[in-house]
Amino acid sequence: MTVRTWELPLLLLLGLGLRSQEALPPPCESQIYCHGALLHQVQMAKLYPDDKQFVDMSLSAAPDQVLQSFSALAMAHNHSIPKQQLQEFIQRYFQPVGQELLPWTPEDWKDSPQFLQKISDTKLRAWAEQLHQIWKKLGKKVKPEVLSHPERFSLIYSEHPFIVPGGRFVEFYYWDSYWIIEGLLLSEMTETVRGMLQNFLDLVKIYGHIPNGGRIYYLQRSQPPLLTLMMDQYLTHTNNTTFLRENIETLALELDFWTVNRTTSVNLGEENYILNHYHVPYGGPRPESYSKDEELANTLPEVEREALWSELKAGAESGWDFSSRWLVGSPNPDLLSSTQTSKWVPVDLNAFLCQAEELMSRFYTRLGDDVRAAKYKSLKSQRLTAMQAVLWDEQKGAWFDYDLENRKKNLEFYPSNLTPLWAGCFSDSGVVDKALKYLEDSQILTYQYGIPTSLRNTGQQWDFPNGWAPLQDLVIRGLAKSHSPRTQEVAFQLAQNWIQTNFDVYSQKSTMYEKYDISNGQAGSGGEYEVQEGFGWTNGVALMLMDRYGDRLTSGTQLAFLMPHCLVATFLFHLLLGFLLQ
Repeated sequence: MTVRTWELPLLLLLGLGLRSQEALPPPCESQIYCHGALLHQVQMAKLYPDDKQFVDMSLSAAPDQVLQSFSALAMAHNHSIPKQQLQEFIQRYFQPVGQELLPWTPEDWKDSPQFLQKISDTKLRAWAEQLHQIWKKLGKKVKPEVLSHPERFSLIYSEHPFIVPGGRFVEFYYWDSYWIIEGLLLSEMTETVRGMLQNFLDLVKIYGHIPNGGRIYYLQRSQPPLLTLMMDQYLTHTNNTTFLRENIETLALELDFWTVNRTTSVNLGEENYILNHYHVPYGGPRPESYSKDEELANTLPEVEREALWSELKAGAESGWDFSSRWLVGSPNPDLLSSTQTSKWVPVDLNAFLCQAEELMSRFYTRLGDDVRAAKYKSLKSQRLTAMQAVLWDEQKGAWFDYDLENRKKNLEFYPSNLTPLWAGCFSDSGVVDKALKYLEDSQILTYQYGIPTSLRNTGQQWDFPNGWAPLQDLVIRGLAKSHSPRTQEVAFQLAQNWIQTNFDVYSQKSTMYEKYDISNGQAGSGGEYEVQEGFGWTNGVALMLMDRYGDRLTSGTQLAFLMPHCLVATFLFHLLLGFLLQ
């Protein structure tokens, strides 16, 4: 029997699941934070509204002592400990959340960074100043005890302080940090950025990759690979070639992780193309969402549960946890239990890697290593060819995720379909204007509060009606690469809509949110937890858009998005206005 390459991981999962639910390795070795009876009993007792709360608590005693005491308590209650006794046990052996972190005010924070002067609208400029202030509230520093007694903490030690997303997310997160760093660089906080980059580079040296976030229960999954791009932006602002030279091999090591562990092949006709996908072959419920994963798995036959848990982790690795992107094409596409992340070749992941390969080629050229520069240039060329053959759809004018099982594209709308524009991973400049037609055909330009994450309302947070800051950035900066004034005008209008939504909600609530409901212009909802405040990447994208379009953006009344036939008139109006103001 011929087995397609993509099927091997899934068949392995299912085969292992037939024998035991413990067949796949756990997310980490800790029998407190990642697997085992203690974790199971506490999380299934639902002592806290958010499962993440328990696994973020640090220990008051050595792990062996805690496990021995728990074992005795479990034996005394026939392995079904009453809630009150369980709560008393936790109070005795665990500390409240957040004890291992200190608030930190960045030493390089300063009043009035230069980019603020680009913002013409006085209300927007005052708002941008407040967003700049928020960095001081999101700074964290790890206590030295985490280094001296790591076994007592789920937090991964970081030598340098960092900026966190906010809300329940009090540790670093990999792909969030890219947009945070973009904002920090506009705020002229290059030393903070260098420290965050060094933390990530240290993690690559230790683990071979950057974990999803700064907890040991995230260790076996990563997130969209943006470290190389972070380095590039830091270099743009500092020209610190020495830092690049010291760390170029570590950047290469991180990309190797994706090559070795996240590669899949696609056969089209007589051609075989190598691309990447998200894939996390580790078992058990996610510790931070343990009860939800356990209950979801219980709706399936026992032999399918390990595969589901692995696919949920892969969904978390994608950053899109969760979305119809990973459900489409399954027998029950509205059920989270149908998640099959690893069977998809995602547009955005391959665009990010394509961009990273281009940047690595430039880095090695800058350092005088032409041989390795040529290697990465070749890798990028191969990926461009594969993306064109497997993901690009000429008729639609966009790229689409590819289903390895059913051997076809997912033609649903997602902003990620245009990531290659943002990443600069295309060879024909005409594709940018084709992408505009794709947005028009998909009716995306009719949404006045922002670009929707999808057009499917599944109740998952990475679907309609939520809009997310990084996805706005992918589309806006992608379209802005066009030489067409009309396409560039659409990019500006999309930026105006998103800034207006952020500004209006902040004016009402004095809060920035991780996501917004683009059907009503308010805070977003859906998914596994309540909408979070802060918020790192939302702030970063808002600052980026005000830096790019500050001379034109307005805090005025929100207008419905101008339909395509009005865009030429709008563009001419702005030209005339600019002429009159000269």
